Amino acid sequence: MTGPAGTEVRGRGGLPESDQGVRRHFDRWARSYDRSWLNELAFLPALRVCQEEIIRWQTWRGWRPFRLLDVGCGTGRLLERLSGQPDAELLVGLDYSPAMIQRAAQKLGPLRSAKKLRLVLGDAHRLPFAEQSFDVVTCCHSFHHYPNQAQVIAGFARVLRPGGLLLIVDGFRDNVIGWVVFDVGVATIERNVHHASWSELRRLISAAGFASLRQRKLNVLAPLLVNIAIR
Repeated sequence: MTGPAGTEVRGRGGLPESDQGVRRHFDRWARSYDRSWLNELAFLPALRVCQEEIIRWQTWRGWRPFRLLDVGCGTGRLLERLSGQPDAELLVGLDYSPAMIQRAAQKLGPLRSAKKLRLVLGDAHRLPFAEQSFDVVTCCHSFHHYPNQAQVIAGFARVLRPGGLLLIVDGFRDNVIGWVVFDVGVATIERNVHHASWSELRRLISAAGFASLRQRKLNVLAPLLVNIAIR
């Protein structure tokens, strides 16, 4: 099914009840997502750091055109921010929530750059893309929802081209504040989530065959872990 901003549905039917619960949660949140109090605290800092790291990577590779996949794209805010960059050749957003995809399509469809934007309803565990389809894969604030995180990172590696950039931004739970916010607060509210530790993410990314990995911590009240890897 195609629509504004090239929306495609590549989801799967017959979802397990746990998956249906996650989908319902984000479907309900889609309408108010962009007005959430979490924006200034966590979401916008994640978008900014992704842009910064893409610029750093592009400077290193000579500003060649790139194709980007944003996994767990939500309402498409990162795609919107990147859409004005002339070096962004194709920007694809994938999300598990039909309502999030619909909201993103409404926002991105009227943009002048909509022709280079695509939205896909799909599962991060089963990325519906060919090998080496993208130069950049981003994943902001959704990684903790994935039950098989090793499988997800292996999928990221599969769709990235050699020299491609992986950016995973999620909650940093390796200090007292992060543990209270993410392992207690978020886990109690959202349930069935897992914020991987600094060392665990390093192990998972290294096991997927990435050539290099750099990790950064951001923020104080809502600390974030930024993982920057090169395929």
